[in-house]
Amino acid sequence: MLQRLDKIISSQGAYTRSQAQKLIKSGAVCVDGIQIRDRGFKLDAEKSDVTIGGEPFEVKKYVYIMLNKPKGVVSASSDSREKTVIDLVPQELKRRNLFPAGRLDMTTTGFVLITDDGDFAHRILAPKSHIEKTYEARLAEPVSEADLKKIAEGITLGDGTECLPAKLRVIEDGENPLVEIKIVEGKYHQIKRMFAAVGNGVIGLKRTKMGMVELDSTLKEGECRLLSEKEIADIEKQP
Repeated sequence: MLQRLDKIISSQGAYTRSQAQKLIKSGAVCVDGIQIRDRGFKLDAEKSDVTIGGEPFEVKKYVYIMLNKPKGVVSASSDSREKTVIDLVPQELKRRNLFPAGRLDMTTTGFVLITDDGDFAHRILAPKSHIEKTYEARLAEPVSEADLKKIAEGITLGDGTECLPAKLRVIEDGENPLVEIKIVEGKYHQIKRMFAAVGNGVIGLKRTKMGMVELDSTLKEGECRLLSEKEIADIEKQP
């Protein structure tokens, strides 16, 4: 599909529309080795090679970003009062229409997928796709095998909401056990409400994995990176 050169450059997030136009006017932009000074020049970005200042300019239709979310950040595209996950994305990765694919509440940390691919987000979030999201929950009290079994079999929440079966295992036992839990849906505060339904509380919650892709252990809280093509595919794979 043919698009204006300035629109293509600005769509990738590294430059605003006005910055892209200035780059083109200055002669810094070449398409297939030919210098282009017309900001309205149209091209098919998938079939043409674009360089800026002699450096290849990669044009991606969509981006997929792994963010290690810290506490106190809202899983939203924008918020008038609170810092959002989009605010944590560095300028070189930013582009229009980015949004978090699925929400973690302000106190929950870990893997947030940020993208501008709505179809992909719908596929991985739909319960019928059975894409597992893995969490580690630090509990307020010891948990019994009977309670874990209730959650694993598909527990009914206090308001009557029915949850699909989950997979659980105890990572650390004790007064405040650490439990791994895998779910394929994302109801409001679901994991906290699931444990509340068996009389327990969650004092710490972290998403560690989406599909077959684990949160990058080298990412500090608040840091992010692009997902590889393999990782993008692995998110949709079944365990």
